[in-house]
Amino acid sequence: MSRFADLVAADATPWYRKPNLARLYLFLVPAAMGVEWTSGFDGSIMNGLQAVDAWDNYFDHPRGAILGIMNSIYSLGALSMMVFVPWVNDRFGRRRSIIVGSIIMVIGAVLQTASVHLGMFLAARFVLGMGIPFALSGGSQLIGELAYHKERPVLTSAFNVSWYIGGIVAAGVTLGTFQIESDWAWRIPSVLQLLPSAFQLAFIWGVPESPRWLISKDRGEEALAILVQYHGEGDPESEYVRAEYAEMVATIQLDLESKKRTWGELFGERANLKRCALVAFIGVFSQWSGNGLVSYYLSRVLETVGISDKRMQNRINLSLNCWNLVTGFTASWLVGITPRRVMYLVSVTGMLVTFAAWTGASASYAQTENHHAAGAVVAMIFLYYPFYNGAPLTYTYTIEIFPFSMRAKGTVVVQTFSRFASFFNQFVNPIGLAAIGWKYYIVYTVWLAVEACVIYCFFPETKDRTLEDLAFMFEGDAKVAEQLKREEMQLQKEMGPGEVMQIKEKV
Repeated sequence: MSRFADLVAADATPWYRKPNLARLYLFLVPAAMGVEWTSGFDGSIMNGLQAVDAWDNYFDHPRGAILGIMNSIYSLGALSMMVFVPWVNDRFGRRRSIIVGSIIMVIGAVLQTASVHLGMFLAARFVLGMGIPFALSGGSQLIGELAYHKERPVLTSAFNVSWYIGGIVAAGVTLGTFQIESDWAWRIPSVLQLLPSAFQLAFIWGVPESPRWLISKDRGEEALAILVQYHGEGDPESEYVRAEYAEMVATIQLDLESKKRTWGELFGERANLKRCALVAFIGVFSQWSGNGLVSYYLSRVLETVGISDKRMQNRINLSLNCWNLVTGFTASWLVGITPRRVMYLVSVTGMLVTFAAWTGASASYAQTENHHAAGAVVAMIFLYYPFYNGAPLTYTYTIEIFPFSMRAKGTVVVQTFSRFASFFNQFVNPIGLAAIGWKYYIVYTVWLAVEACVIYCFFPETKDRTLEDLAFMFEGDAKVAEQLKREEMQLQKEMGPGEVMQIKEKV
């Protein structure tokens, strides 16, 4: 473990007693974490609109494949931009990637509000999807690379579950507007979809650039100034900051040596292929764990057990999002104290058990139309989600296992597989539900068992290690030894041999 990791372990001062760091988080949360508010708003608004008669009538009662494409075209828009996302992140920085994505999503929200026919609505959702990968990639990396080490795992995990903040707002809005007897019953929620992006554009100006990105651009003095201000509370002699800076410089320089940061390097090196396989699994698992049924088609799921009242559907949607916010942020806090593998295994095992019970209750209702079975389905949905939210590690894990040189591409790999899986879900789920009803749930029950096996056999542990400690975890001992040697040399360059020896004695 590095010298910096020792200093991290020795720091017992909480973030809220550090004024500069608290101010950073005040801006960083809405500017970067707010990106997932946009995703949550979209998922929940499409759920809510299906229970709005004005929307259902305006678009001629979309069901099956039509409803599927209305949802899935958002993912197609995202997929169309994936190849450009790492280039924007690596060339222009994490902040500008968020700005680009947010502007595109504001345009998409305006178009959706003004839609006059199905084609325009589909085009608007495609534009919304085009913006989200820029903002997600920039936001997740900015949090991971700018946050103080002790809060980084919690914040990157909270980034994942803050989806539900947008979900709650959208569910509340559609519940409040669904009885309006005009097109504004769905246009009001649509125009409010631009609010999360507006938050990002307003608060991003109070957030500095990633110091790691600045170091990669030979702007080390700017990076050090940011670390001094926010991680050292303005103290240029902070041992923590000087050790952190030395570790960053040494690791990023070693990482970038002889690298052109191309897609060929990502898929041509054995270590990077391992990383890509892991995040590909993570991306697929995040969408194919049964959650896609509820995220976009809760109304259709509830109809399979006889719950067709629009007000009741919207109430369940709102209640579920509130419940998910509580369980998700609880899990984010647990990330700081729980091993990653434990969280993943408990999560997938719990999902498997509750989803199997959900399937059984649905089968019982289909055969008997017993209202107790319908209530059991709703109960199982609420019991399922604490386990689904129990491992909010999609971006935490991705940021940890990729070194700086490939991190932007790594976030694109996880998003690409997530979006492909989401597109499949959004397009196929309504067709499957319409064709075979509750029997469609069996597919996800089997798949959850596959997920458990993959996680147990292949996922490595990353808890309590800095991003630089993890940079070469797949490259072998020789590379790690070279990294530690360079870190020591850089630390002596920054502080001098005498001060380095004093730090060793303290820790």
